[in-house]
Amino acid sequence: MELTNLAQIREMAKGTGTKKSRMAVAGAAKAAAIDAVLEAVDEGVVEPILVGPTAEIRELLNERGRNASDFNIVETMLGMNPAETAVEVIKAGDADFLMKGSVETSELLRPVVKRENGLRTGRTISHVAFYDLPFYHKIIVTSDGGVTAYPDLAKKKDIVVNAVQALLTIGVKTPKVGILCCKETPDDNMIETLDARALQEMAEKGELGDCKVVGPISYDLAMSAERAKIKKFDCPYSGDFDVLITPNIHAGNILGKCWELLPNVEMCSYVSGARIPIVLTSRAAPASERITCIALAGVIAAGNKE
Repeated sequence: MELTNLAQIREMAKGTGTKKSRMAVAGAAKAAAIDAVLEAVDEGVVEPILVGPTAEIRELLNERGRNASDFNIVETMLGMNPAETAVEVIKAGDADFLMKGSVETSELLRPVVKRENGLRTGRTISHVAFYDLPFYHKIIVTSDGGVTAYPDLAKKKDIVVNAVQALLTIGVKTPKVGILCCKETPDDNMIETLDARALQEMAEKGELGDCKVVGPISYDLAMSAERAKIKKFDCPYSGDFDVLITPNIHAGNILGKCWELLPNVEMCSYVSGARIPIVLTSRAAPASERITCIALAGVIAAGNKE
């Protein structure tokens, strides 16, 4: 299938059956977290488990005209913080993925990567962002603009695999991946270009899963077949890539924020690399983005169980 808009992801989440994916919210006693949960519940994309101080969570629900008894609320376990308790809920098989509430991101990820909790896959944790751009004919994914600052080649390999597996899980066949650099040829003085070519060679050997990889490639040649033709860059995927991998977190973050400030752009994202998807929603994000982030994680979680 080809993913052409983010509404498709929300529909996928609704269509997973009468039993929706279950989301453990680490630190649910936060207005923005509760609002995101309620939006997703009303949309019909998730079943939430609210972890944190029970009395505060109940009060937030009551303030929003909700019956707290309709929700599964789990008190933070003695001697643990909400993230640790949420991970215990997941380990017990009562939740399928994790969402950040009032805890810090580092606090949220700490119990996820603890070896004894069994949620590690051995791959690097990375941020996978989906963009619906009005000037592009389908959804395009970028990574990593949010977690791994300066990935070496081994981490870049994991970042590619995480993004590719996300699209394969959703149903996109053989994703086309562009490894972004400032030029299209390997340069011994630019390690990013050498890594990009190494990733292309790994893909050609089948080491990155069912995908096609081109690197190094500049942004304009990745996004425009016309530019590629003018510059005589022979690439069958120019203007049709599914994934763009940036050389570091700064490039990924800048690219994403430039897109997000353009008119009529929508995005959603999640953190990949663990056995369960992780949602990091921003209180500055519009409701539709928060719902779609949760829906995306739910779809990925359901696909991982198949």
